[in-house]
Amino acid sequence: MNNILKKLKEIQGIAWGIVAVAFIIGIWIGLPGEHKDDHNNHSVTEKAEAWTCSMHPSVNLPEPGQCPICFMDLIPVEKSSSAVNRNELSLSKEAQALADIETIVVKHGKAFAEMHVSGKVDYDETRIKSITAWVPGRIERLFVDFTGISVQKGDHLVELYSPELYSAQEEFLQSIKMMGTEPPFDLISSSARQKLQLLGLTNDQIDEIEKRGIPSDKVTIYSPISGVVIAKSAVEGNYVKTGSILFDMVGLEKVWVKLDVYETEVSMIQYGQNVTFTTAALPGHEFYGTVAFIDPIVDEKTRTVRVRLNVDNSEGMLKPGMFTSGIVKVNIDSHGQALGQALAGKWVCPMHPEEVHDQQGMCSICGMKLEPAESLGFVHHGDGKDPLLVPASAVLKTGKRAIVYVQKSDETFEGREIVLGQRAGDYYVVRSGLHQGERVVVRGNFKIDSAMQISAKPSMMNPDAKMDDKKPMLHQH
Repeated sequence: MNNILKKLKEIQGIAWGIVAVAFIIGIWIGLPGEHKDDHNNHSVTEKAEAWTCSMHPSVNLPEPGQCPICFMDLIPVEKSSSAVNRNELSLSKEAQALADIETIVVKHGKAFAEMHVSGKVDYDETRIKSITAWVPGRIERLFVDFTGISVQKGDHLVELYSPELYSAQEEFLQSIKMMGTEPPFDLISSSARQKLQLLGLTNDQIDEIEKRGIPSDKVTIYSPISGVVIAKSAVEGNYVKTGSILFDMVGLEKVWVKLDVYETEVSMIQYGQNVTFTTAALPGHEFYGTVAFIDPIVDEKTRTVRVRLNVDNSEGMLKPGMFTSGIVKVNIDSHGQALGQALAGKWVCPMHPEEVHDQQGMCSICGMKLEPAESLGFVHHGDGKDPLLVPASAVLKTGKRAIVYVQKSDETFEGREIVLGQRAGDYYVVRSGLHQGERVVVRGNFKIDSAMQISAKPSMMNPDAKMDDKKPMLHQH
């Protein structure tokens, strides 16, 4: 029994010895490792100048903590000893090849914009004429009895009973009988003929009265113009007064096309521009018109400006009321304004801009003196320099902001906010932010922007950051 107890004590002593040795070894191994980890954590903290969230790179705080959006632990963004600015990213040649980065040089050039517009065919208001009663009377017969009828000059319109016209015919016939007896009666006969002309009778009608020798209580009124009846006020049996409107007519050999142009694009419209348009009613046909008038007032409801085209319609294919879809192609300057050269050296009527002549003279419509197109503002030469153009594929737009990535060196790309002008085909006009000769990224810019986001740097999706901030940050490869 004593031997057994003695052996147990020996085993217990050995066990305690082993535990002691293991504890000493653990202390010897563990302390350096713990010190090393503490040193690393302290080193990372010292290197961190900002803390960001891996899920929300836009979060950028000066000290560790939790993301205010998703409450994840923030990760440190280490300081870099390199000279890469906060709005720059460094990519090695290998990284650029993997990202398929492609750049192009920004240059000055001709800017050709294309604008789609819609509108509607309408009457030429200058060709609308009213047919009125020249004498009072009663409409006995109506030959043109509905709207839409095409009427030629000289066609009969109405048959009118007029006591006043009957009396004028009687005076004329009496003057003819007395003509030649004494000199004053020759003048009376001439005055009686002129009176009938003033009452609306044609020379043929007057000759017929003279040949017949008796007056007629009914007189036919003929159309003085050719056109389409667009309104009818005359009704059989109605009495009319002098000046009462019987019909409204308009000629359709020329029509207007009224286009609605947004106020943001009206600067690209100039007098004298040629516009190509089509209509769904006549597929396969193209029509051409010239800008003859630009409304000086903006429609407050649609925010559009009415632009009028003068269109030849001698074939009668276009009908008022048809909807149109047009394309305006124009050369613009750096401010997005059309370079209007169509009327250079021409003479234009201030009241009727569609009256364009090669030399000085008088307007054939109103008789006003023609003025040089340049003096009326119908010609715009620009500032003599071609605008600066950037490919549309290089621009990252977020609504209010436009960003491009400029290659500063072989391995450095800078994010830069720029101010854009009008879109010109596959390019944008640059108002400010770029200079000729700089290289911009046209392919792979989304990948660069993603890398900027991950690094908590200013990017397209981080509108709160300033793209011109030169604060150094992380250098990446």
